[in-house]
Amino acid sequence: MFTIIYRIIKYGFQQFSRNSLLSAATVAVMVMALIVLLGINIFSFLTDNTLAVLKDKIDISVYFKTNAPEDEVLRVKRSLEGLPEVKQVEYISRDQALELFKANHKNDEDITQAIIELGENPLSASLNIKAFNPGQFATISTYLSNNSLAPIVEKISFYENKTVIDLLAKVIDTVQKAGTILAALLTLIAGLVVFNTIRLAIYSSREEIGIMRLVGASNLFVRGPYIVAGILYGIVAGLLSVLLTLPAVIFISPYVKIFIPEVNLQAHFFSNIHILILTQIGFGMILGVVSSYWAMRRYLKV
Repeated sequence: MFTIIYRIIKYGFQQFSRNSLLSAATVAVMVMALIVLLGINIFSFLTDNTLAVLKDKIDISVYFKTNAPEDEVLRVKRSLEGLPEVKQVEYISRDQALELFKANHKNDEDITQAIIELGENPLSASLNIKAFNPGQFATISTYLSNNSLAPIVEKISFYENKTVIDLLAKVIDTVQKAGTILAALLTLIAGLVVFNTIRLAIYSSREEIGIMRLVGASNLFVRGPYIVAGILYGIVAGLLSVLLTLPAVIFISPYVKIFIPEVNLQAHFFSNIHILILTQIGFGMILGVVSSYWAMRRYLKV
């Protein structure tokens, strides 16, 4: 049994190396399909983390009337912190709001002079509220719109970036769907290329196959080398897909960090590289074996 397995593997390697140009073309097409799949994996990591970072920056601001007592504002803050939807509440007093306003407009002499001439603080206290989920802001807004708070609440507003994030999520979803379609198309093409490669190998070896049948070779012995060849196509393509993606990841990682400092693409790639390699090889082997088996069922009558 071990001798038969050894010979099947040996003839599989011979089958893989016999038509080097055809094998190279087959592997190249499989590599393109696997790179697209790996690209979708990386893109999903980036989009998921980007949305998580952006969603964490969404909050709702509650601006109080300038005559609202501070203890009343703090009472509202404590009541908000008791809501299950609320993740964090930040209190900004009137004095803090004025200092922030001055710092943001320190280079604008007209505004600075206007504040000095006004002689009093025109800004109101506010609460910045973050929810565990952006969809929970509606509940928080409804709570703050209660008539009992109307005497002290001036305005309740969502930050404009919520609209931007919703739009970004739709764009990301569209791009992911397009990438999935492209990966499926390239996978189909790669499967057809492997199919035709095995078909040509069967045709070129038809005399050898006939002789093996005459001397009593089993179906496993005849078909085994083609399955091994398909597995080899998948292993080589899987390894190459990761190796070719690696320089691209190293190149774009600093640019990703500029736009999203919280995301380290390179660290993620290297920390999961063993899983990525196994996944790519596994998918490549499945593609190679399925395509080989399909070709044998169609053209190898044994």
